[in-house]
Amino acid sequence: MAHPRASDILGSSCSAGDNAASLDDVIVDSANESSEEECAGEREGEIGAHNGVTSSTKTTEVSADQTFSTQTVNAQRPTSLSVLAAAEPGLRTSQRDGEVKLRIGESGVAAETPLTVNQMFTSAVERFGNFTALSWKEGDQQRSLNYKDYYKACCTAAKSFLKLGLQRFHGVGILGFNSAEWFIADIGAILAGGFAVGIYTTNSPEACQYVAENCKANIIVVENHKQLQKILQVEDKLPHLKAIIQYKDALKEKRPNLYTWEEFMELGRNEPDAPLEAVISSQKPNQCCTLIYTSGTTGQPKGVMLSHDNITWTALSTNNHIRLTNATEAQESVVSYLPLSHIAAQMVDIWLAMKVGGATYFAQPDALKGSLVNTLKEVRPTAFLGVPRVWEKMQEKMKSVGAKSSTVRRKVAAWAKDVGRQTNLTKMNQNGAAGRTPLSYHIAKKLVFKKVRKALGLDRCSKCYTGAAPITKDTLEFFLSLDIPLYELYGMSENTGPHTISLPDAFKLTSCGKEIPGCKTKLHNPDEEGNGEICFWGRHVFMGYLNMPEKTDEALDAEGWLHSGDLGKHDQNGFLYITGRIKELIITAGGENIPPVPIEDAVKEAVPLISNAMLIGDKRKFLSMLLTIKCQVNTNSGIPEDELTPEALEFCRKLGSKATRVSEIAGGRDRVIHAAIQEGINRVNEKATSNAQRIQKWIVLDQDFSINGGELGPTMKLKRPVVLKMYREQIENFYKELPTPTTPDNPLPPK
Repeated sequence: MAHPRASDILGSSCSAGDNAASLDDVIVDSANESSEEECAGEREGEIGAHNGVTSSTKTTEVSADQTFSTQTVNAQRPTSLSVLAAAEPGLRTSQRDGEVKLRIGESGVAAETPLTVNQMFTSAVERFGNFTALSWKEGDQQRSLNYKDYYKACCTAAKSFLKLGLQRFHGVGILGFNSAEWFIADIGAILAGGFAVGIYTTNSPEACQYVAENCKANIIVVENHKQLQKILQVEDKLPHLKAIIQYKDALKEKRPNLYTWEEFMELGRNEPDAPLEAVISSQKPNQCCTLIYTSGTTGQPKGVMLSHDNITWTALSTNNHIRLTNATEAQESVVSYLPLSHIAAQMVDIWLAMKVGGATYFAQPDALKGSLVNTLKEVRPTAFLGVPRVWEKMQEKMKSVGAKSSTVRRKVAAWAKDVGRQTNLTKMNQNGAAGRTPLSYHIAKKLVFKKVRKALGLDRCSKCYTGAAPITKDTLEFFLSLDIPLYELYGMSENTGPHTISLPDAFKLTSCGKEIPGCKTKLHNPDEEGNGEICFWGRHVFMGYLNMPEKTDEALDAEGWLHSGDLGKHDQNGFLYITGRIKELIITAGGENIPPVPIEDAVKEAVPLISNAMLIGDKRKFLSMLLTIKCQVNTNSGIPEDELTPEALEFCRKLGSKATRVSEIAGGRDRVIHAAIQEGINRVNEKATSNAQRIQKWIVLDQDFSINGGELGPTMKLKRPVVLKMYREQIENFYKELPTPTTPDNPLPPK
């Protein structure tokens, strides 16, 4: 693998930090005026307004009267981009060279001086220069870069991008698994005045084409030959593309404007610093530097425009909230394995680590197929973010191993888990207040908890997080009982990642915590139970969607609040609970509003054999459900296989079923399992708040949902519109005849 060596990155220095926009470039306008409304216009070849439609920034909860003057920095831009220099920026823009008014507060972290990415990076180099920044395995050897060399490599990459013709406010697409080159290409693109644009590795050639064309990518960086082929298939449809760089494996063919990573880095090694310094000094915190593309479950993906300030301020506020340790005291370490095209991975692996001088270790490409635990045991991270499916897989594995233990071991484990659950629930209800820890807890920790943590590679990890998708209460309680509290966090691409985060001294089961400092939440149109649409305010709120002014106006209201589309409520202590999603809300033919996730989670908890459950019933007379069974997954392709998981096998054996494959269960083929699933659904139905919330029909599908299959997104989130299309026939069959009442004498739904 062609990774940067010391000789690759030391040949070029970059002192651009000294020339970056200083405080003198930032003029705070305290005139307390709302910005003027402007029309959005076409950018290239036509004269248009500098910013998108804006509106009054006055709200009853936030003062946002401080802003940047657009006239104070002589930003260098291509002459093809027309600018109305005197226009005061508003809170939103959908144009690539747009600027926005920052939501600067009057005090606290919200009032901190805005920084560019370069300013944050050079500050990290000054403080943590000789500390390890990035580390990866090359064969059996562990390689690494310190912060000084990391920054030099990014500057060299930036010069190479400029030499290849990267234009201001054009994209650099990055298509590949997490690596040092991914980080260097990302930051190099930003330093060179372009957009860093992650592309999901699971994207089809057509999906890659859409992203590349939408961001007007001049350069695309790919991991290997497989990803290269996707770009070559659509290369002739990308008029802005000037070069492709492959950062892993040898090139299988030589083509014009196709470079290896070494060739690419060599391009900028001896280039003068001045052109790059000029670009860096022209950058302002309220300009776009990164695009995060949404997964596009309900149409084409949207390019979420994140400013320098979005990134640097969110890293600052999040760090203040979760209290990471600076490397000069004790270095934090994280494992990079989640898709870097997702904001959660970027914020944790790149920006939060940089903020405190942390070390980021790269997992193997097959991390989510089984090798992640090996990396965790080698690295022993101090903080770890897992999507719910990662925690669920760990839970399944531990249950499977536990089932094979001796009777004595199982009894000890059960006792320890009971102690762990009670101790942690008590601690949780005391909101972290110092209380006496029972002796039994210390014994359980020595006998069980320490061993479990060591087996998972989490023995040094004091901060275990979960986010990016809903997690079941069962999984939260399982890990809590093992003395591994999972701290839920909540946010979205449009708010640069985190909005609320649970803390060791402030968490509640199933809550996603409280706001990071400097941010506010309001619940729009709450019902009688306090459930309303969650809206965000803060400097983490995005600029807008690239080239999509209408979609931008849908997301940001007239006062500048970001509408999440999620439903939530606060408890009396200010903890936020997500109760549903407006777009996912099922409205039955009878007019009843039903959030699907709680019912789906209840079914999975009642029937441990179930892997995925999806509730159906929008505009229908009754509810039905699609179910999948826990099965083995092909470690190479990620495609679900027919063989059951050990946990699923154990479930079947206890019921007296001999089934070993999904195909022996799906479609009601195994009557014992079918009856057991129906019994579980009956138990869920008994707790339903109304008849409309009862599941009347269900079916077990032939195959589990997966990313490759299209049913799940990159963070394993259910893509409901896709599933509705894929299984339209099965769904329509539910509603061809009325449901037959389920009784002990009639346990099976009609055929």
